[in-house]
Amino acid sequence: MSMFSSFNVNASGMTAQRYRMDVISENVANANTTRTQDGTPYRRKVVTFAQKGNQTSFSRVLGNISAGYRGQGVKVAGVFEDMETEMNMVYDPSHPDADENGYVTGPNVNIIMEMTNFIDASRAYEANSTAFNASKSIALKGLELSQQ
Repeated sequence: MSMFSSFNVNASGMTAQRYRMDVISENVANANTTRTQDGTPYRRKVVTFAQKGNQTSFSRVLGNISAGYRGQGVKVAGVFEDMETEMNMVYDPSHPDADENGYVTGPNVNIIMEMTNFIDASRAYEANSTAFNASKSIALKGLELSQQ
């Protein structure tokens, strides 16, 4: 494992978590959006991660077991709309988006869950930042020792 591999792994983790925080912020900002451009209520978005690298088949991973321990980082695999959580139904017959029964279909965004996910993402970002700084300190100490 090269000296810069740890930098790459931690930087990719920070980038992925920052993107996750951006998506969570979008969810919170649209928590009351009942009509998007396509005329439907906003749906909560979820970020998924995957390991960086080209190891896709089981036989390749099994055949080269030492490569499985070499960190390559994380990447954003995709952003998907949450289709499992039910939309919020609120009784408000005066709302322009109310149906014939007076119910408004609202986004499936739960602010408490979003804030919990945001704290989780920010702590993961902080952990990657701490590991990055530790790797940087180790590299600098190595440079200091080599100059003596």
